[in-house]
Amino acid sequence: MSDEHTQTGTGWPQPAEPTRPDGPAGEPDPRPEAPDPDELSPLSPQERPSGEDEDPSAAPAEGVAAAGPAAVVSPWRRFSSAAVVIVVLLGLLGFTLAVQLKMTSTDSSLAAARQEDLVRILYDLEAREIRLRQDIAALEESQRQLRSGEQGRQAALEEATRRADELGILAGTLPARGPGLTVRFQAGAKPISAVRVLDAVQELRGAGAEAMQISGGDQATVRIVASTYFLNGENGALIVDGRPLTGPFTITVLGDPATMRTALNIPGGVVASVAGDGGNVIVEEREVAEVSALHVPRPLEHARPVS
Repeated sequence: MSDEHTQTGTGWPQPAEPTRPDGPAGEPDPRPEAPDPDELSPLSPQERPSGEDEDPSAAPAEGVAAAGPAAVVSPWRRFSSAAVVIVVLLGLLGFTLAVQLKMTSTDSSLAAARQEDLVRILYDLEAREIRLRQDIAALEESQRQLRSGEQGRQAALEEATRRADELGILAGTLPARGPGLTVRFQAGAKPISAVRVLDAVQELRGAGAEAMQISGGDQATVRIVASTYFLNGENGALIVDGRPLTGPFTITVLGDPATMRTALNIPGGVVASVAGDGGNVIVEEREVAEVSALHVPRPLEHARPVS
């Protein structure tokens, strides 16, 4: 064997490693080693340096369409649009729920009422519903009788009389009697104002009052109708339809006593308001109350019935 080879355990000669000339003063050669051809890979378009792109005139492969800049749609842009739509829909849903909760919120006066007060109010509403249903049934029966052949004339006369009596009571031109209440106002530190009396009249009307009159301490009495007005007079007096009344004032009303009493005693109602002014309201039920004061109707100048 020559000196350029060494012996291995198998006896076969091994090739000697190539050597490079050293740099000055015995340092390694500063030139970089040549890359291995097997380790080379084609550069991606992002890794290619500028000026080394492919030939722009080269046609794309068959079946592949050339995509321009406008054909590229970013998935992040589509995601952002969907997120904006979802946020807007959630905002509208929250606003709708807030408005609905505000509209369906309970009245503060009912929320502060006791359980027995709420039960009485519910009972009164049910009683009023039953009464209205009975009125509807009576009107339907009257209609049926009016349309019948033989009893039509007599039924029409009776119906006209009944309606005339009802309208006379409502207009205050006829006296009336029946079950009801007497509501007496006693002044305290402050006199009973016209506003308190008007509130009482409105609450009684809302509870189904059918006829009312108000009396003063001097026994003067005024029928309360739809056109009645109340004003504050001198020295605690009250002016009703232009007629002065002195205290204490008493309202006599016909209707369902339990329903009207409940309406006056609800939290924040007339009884509570007068008590807050230092006064007192005494409510008494009457099996038979009488409204005898009459209202003189004012002659009509402009309104005419429709024929």
